[in-house]
Amino acid sequence: MKALVYRGPGNKVVEDRPKPELQAPGDAIVQITKTTICGTDLHILKGDVATCAPGRILGHEGVGVIDSVGAGVTAFRPGDHVLISCISACGKCEYCRRGMYSHCTTGGWVLGNEIDGTQAEYVRIPHADTSLYSIPQGADEEALVMLSDILPTGFECGVLNGKVAPGSTVAIVGAGPIGLAALLTAPFYSPAEIIMIDLDDNRLEVARRFGATQTVNNGDGTAVKKVKALTGGRGVDTAMEAVGLPSTFMLCQDLVAPGGIIANIGVHGSKVDLHLESLWSRNIAITTRLVDTVTTPMLLKTVHSKKLKPKLLITHRFRFGQILDAYDTFAHAASTRALKVIIEA
Repeated sequence: MKALVYRGPGNKVVEDRPKPELQAPGDAIVQITKTTICGTDLHILKGDVATCAPGRILGHEGVGVIDSVGAGVTAFRPGDHVLISCISACGKCEYCRRGMYSHCTTGGWVLGNEIDGTQAEYVRIPHADTSLYSIPQGADEEALVMLSDILPTGFECGVLNGKVAPGSTVAIVGAGPIGLAALLTAPFYSPAEIIMIDLDDNRLEVARRFGATQTVNNGDGTAVKKVKALTGGRGVDTAMEAVGLPSTFMLCQDLVAPGGIIANIGVHGSKVDLHLESLWSRNIAITTRLVDTVTTPMLLKTVHSKKLKPKLLITHRFRFGQILDAYDTFAHAASTRALKVIIEA
């Protein structure tokens, strides 16, 4: 089979690889029909993710068709169309019982990280019964690729951890796919204001179309002043960091109001300063999280009922033979205006 392989920082190649085989009774082999590229894949290529070794097939998102299942799999059979969760969960360990699937003792974020991932023609899925989701008949499978990772990530790490509440004010720093996923799901809790902050006017225009009540371009470094003006000098109740840079986390510290929450979503590959000298007395909370995908069943129902339209995030489409072009397009989003790309295997 063809696969996109990480060969060390800055180096990726398309290679011929053996089709994966079942290794445990709970495994399933899935033939990929559609996959995508995540910002986390770009972090791996920068060398930010030490657990991902050279030689790994990248990717942790996608939909496909069950090719074969192990003897212990009871929920799926060959031919079933499935959504692949970016998080593999045994459903039995202490962390899984607490709903922290991302810290499953024999799973978690392993696809495209510690084991071979979905940017290939076939992928082995461990703990298949609790790491795959049946796709409803008639569902738009392209749209459902967005439910592998970015929608539950934006919702759980941003909206839920940020305790977005009716009438609250929210700032989302970063109008990339993850920030926009948080924007799409924040209205579940009826905040009064959702302020999107970015350096790219095109992405801010997209954010306005997706429901942002205010947008701020921080190219001149005045975002804090502008947001304070919009909030009567208070700042925001929830500041979401959706980039993964020291400067954007610092911006959230400056934006949050007394009693507010900083909800980190971004993947950080370098040290970030925490200014407790100015925050210690302000009654704020800071949350971190790796997506658990516990909300995926709810999000599936919401998409199926057309209350949530994740297909809005898709801007480019490629065949698998064009995956290097897809990476180039996704990595140069400022010029290509890319959000999420779909790669059809």
